[in-house]
Amino acid sequence: MSTGKSDVADWWQTDIIDMAPGQIRVRGHPIQELIGTLSFPQMIWLMLRGDMPTDAQARLLECALVAAVDHGPQAPSIAAARMAVTCGLGLNGAMASAVNMLDDVHGGAGEQAVALYGQIAKTWDGEASHLPTVTDTVLDAWRAENGRYIPGFGHRFHKPIDPRAPRLLSLVDEAAAEGVVQGNVAQIARAVEERLALQKNKPVPMNIDGATAVIFAELGFAAPLARGLFCLSRSVGILAHAWEQQQQGGRNKGPTPPAYRWTYTGENPIE
Repeated sequence: MSTGKSDVADWWQTDIIDMAPGQIRVRGHPIQELIGTLSFPQMIWLMLRGDMPTDAQARLLECALVAAVDHGPQAPSIAAARMAVTCGLGLNGAMASAVNMLDDVHGGAGEQAVALYGQIAKTWDGEASHLPTVTDTVLDAWRAENGRYIPGFGHRFHKPIDPRAPRLLSLVDEAAAEGVVQGNVAQIARAVEERLALQKNKPVPMNIDGATAVIFAELGFAAPLARGLFCLSRSVGILAHAWEQQQQGGRNKGPTPPAYRWTYTGENPIE
């Protein structure tokens, strides 16, 4: 059993960052060489993947990050941030409260969509004529395991389409034409959209989660990272709303104005 300083030094092991007095290297790169030369999306890629993206890869990643920054105070995470501020929390506390709400139901659909696309990709032989049947089979298996909801498709607010999705898909098409990505995941996502519409006899359009999942998967990010990247993106909106609420003021604001009450379903209601 080793003893001495190495026990402490080896307690945490990382390929991400190395430091000594007056020196900082990120993935082997001196930080001063990254400052002013790398964009934030490029830095995210370097930190998560260990290599440098091409400019085109970084631009596509940035498009996904920009698209998901905010969805208004009706989004539970944004509402939580604003309520937290009125309860006296600072910006960091408000952001933490909001990000902690980004789990499987609110915030997890992107990760789930990447996983779904991956299951279809593993089964599909690449022949376009086989994709509808493969997609139906995987969708049936997904519902059997996870329930009827298909992540990344449909929207309770944006009907008939989520305006963000077509734009992101068009950017993926452009990137595929330029050889930046393969475009297979985009083809799979469109097949899911088509099969859902046929199964339900009505449009079930791709939403922001399904579209950003296409980009993350096309760029080779693992499914769990899709949720982390969404958290990074939505944190911008959370910060903006928390800061705005600080400027507006207000104390102890709940989810509805005080004149509105909840529906009581127990015994002996007040009349």
